[in-house]
Amino acid sequence: MAEGDGERASTMLSTVLTPWRRAIWKTAYIFSVIGVGGLMLGGCDSEVQSDFTLCEGTYALCTTATCTPIPGEDDTVSCGCDVKTGYSVGEDACTGEVATSEGKQISSRYYPIKNYVSCNNDRDWAWCLDKPCIVDENSPTKASCACTVTKGRKPYVVVTDTYSDTTCTTDMWSSATVAGVKEISDFLNKSDNIKPFDIKVLNPK
Repeated sequence: MAEGDGERASTMLSTVLTPWRRAIWKTAYIFSVIGVGGLMLGGCDSEVQSDFTLCEGTYALCTTATCTPIPGEDDTVSCGCDVKTGYSVGEDACTGEVATSEGKQISSRYYPIKNYVSCNNDRDWAWCLDKPCIVDENSPTKASCACTVTKGRKPYVVVTDTYSDTTCTTDMWSSATVAGVKEISDFLNKSDNIKPFDIKVLNPK
C-alpha cells in the first residue's frame, strides 16, 4: 500500500474503532457450521459446535496484507486488504456489508492459502480475522482493516509465493500462527463448500 494510501486509511479507520462493535453484527444473513459432521445450524442448540463460521458474501481478504501504524493507536494497525465475494471463514457471525458514516464496512475473513513462510522470531504481526474494514470508495476492490497488534506468538506465517532471507524480518504482516492455520484447515476439511489446499511451506526447516 502506498504511503499516501496508508495515511488516508489510518485516518479513516481511527474513527470507527469504537462504534463499529455496536452496529456490525446487526445483519440478517447468518449461518453457522457444526464442527463435527459439518452440519449447518438452523437455530437449534448443540453441545458440539465449531469455533468457526462459514459465510457466503462480501468480505476482506488480508492473508497477504502488510500493515501500517494508526496515529494514536498502539495496539491497532491499518492493513491493506482485498475485497472478495464468495465463501469465507471466520470466528464471528457473518456480517456482509454494513453502511457507515465512513463508507461501506465489511469484515476480514479467511480463504484457504496455498503457500506460506514459517517465521519463528519475536517480531510483532497483525491479527485481522473478523476485524472491521472500510472499502476504498475510489478503488472498491481494496479495503483498509483495523487489525490487532500481536506480540510474542510464534511460529507465525507470512503468506507469499516466494521466500527470501528477509521475508520474516521486514514489514508488519497480517498473519496467524502455524497452529491456527492447521486448525482452520481441519475445519474446512469438514466443509462441503470450500476445501483447504495442500499447503506448501516455502522456507527450509
